[in-house]
Amino acid sequence: MKKYLVACSAAALMMTTVSAHAIGVNAQVGQHYTSLGFGLGNTTPGLALTGDWTHSDRDGDVTGLGLGYNIGLGPVMATVGAKALYTSPKDGSDGYAVPIGGGLQLPLGHYLSLYGNAYYAPDSLSSGINNYKEATGGIRFSPISLVSIDVGYRYQALNGKDGHRDNVIADGAYLGGAVNF
Repeated sequence: MKKYLVACSAAALMMTTVSAHAIGVNAQVGQHYTSLGFGLGNTTPGLALTGDWTHSDRDGDVTGLGLGYNIGLGPVMATVGAKALYTSPKDGSDGYAVPIGGGLQLPLGHYLSLYGNAYYAPDSLSSGINNYKEATGGIRFSPISLVSIDVGYRYQALNGKDGHRDNVIADGAYLGGAVNF
């Protein structure tokens, strides 16, 4: 009986932790790029873990993991953090980047919110590229808490190094969606 009680208590504690740090998966589709990602704790104050993969039809891939800290400022959620990225440009050598940045989420009523983020890695925090830049902004419609639809603009670029050209992974409008568990 004691083992059963301990097992049930541990399961309840784990479920509480999971509900406080919801897991979400998302996708964005632009004219010449696709982005897939996941997040853990993105909608609550505290630590957040993200992962994403962006593929450009013309300029290569970027894959990474991010760690951030969400700060609730009244209705606004601010995030500061860093990412560890693997870069694979079409023109240039594979490498890495460790961009630093953050973002904001501002609710506009019950179903809509504005969001944006930006990250940057100079030459000293990257290899194989001169620098890395990323910015995203848009509006999110969440008809229910489990599903959201995004419309926005994404810019993601790898500046070339050692005579290699710049690779723009994403530059344009996108339609996206997310499912949160």
